[in-house]
Amino acid sequence: MNMELSRRAFLRTSGAGLAGTTLGAFGFGEAEAAVAAHVKPFHLVNTVEARNTCTYCSVACGIIIFAKGDLRKGEKADIVHIEGDADHPTNRGTLCPKGAALLNIVKSETRLTQPMVRKPGSDTFEPISWDVALDKIARAMKDDRDANFIAKNKDGVTVNRWLTTGFLAASATTNETAFATYKVVRSTGMLAFDNQARV
Repeated sequence: MNMELSRRAFLRTSGAGLAGTTLGAFGFGEAEAAVAAHVKPFHLVNTVEARNTCTYCSVACGIIIFAKGDLRKGEKADIVHIEGDADHPTNRGTLCPKGAALLNIVKSETRLTQPMVRKPGSDTFEPISWDVALDKIARAMKDDRDANFIAKNKDGVTVNRWLTTGFLAASATTNETAFATYKVVRSTGMLAFDNQARV
């Protein structure tokens, strides 16, 4: 497209652009932001708000989860929006790209929502209940600890060590939960204990 722009049209267009940026500099540009701030709460009407911690990495950013459907009324809650928590001291409302995509992670068709087990000789995973999964984990830990626990070293000094099993904890948790986890794991004699933040 061949467009001829006269000197007068160029000055008129430049003047209009200059006037627009000047108005924005004087604060009139915030009108659009004010409208957006007024409209934003309407897409979250009738939602239940819950604060949580982003599960993606070890930074432990605060998030707010909005769900539609009241469990107290027997409705099924469905997460419709996730955003950063402006009151959280770690991220002050900001989220990285992975945290900003949490809604897609929650609603992913490939996301596991229940424990799975692959039986010996099988090539497929089968769903099991949480009770069965926790019982299997507890049984495996108890059997391994009974078989490999070291009460005393070669000099007869009490050491109470369990060296054949390790524990990897998540860091997206509260200090109190982390302290309780540390105490429970160490009380078993387990030495191989690490945290997601260091991995």
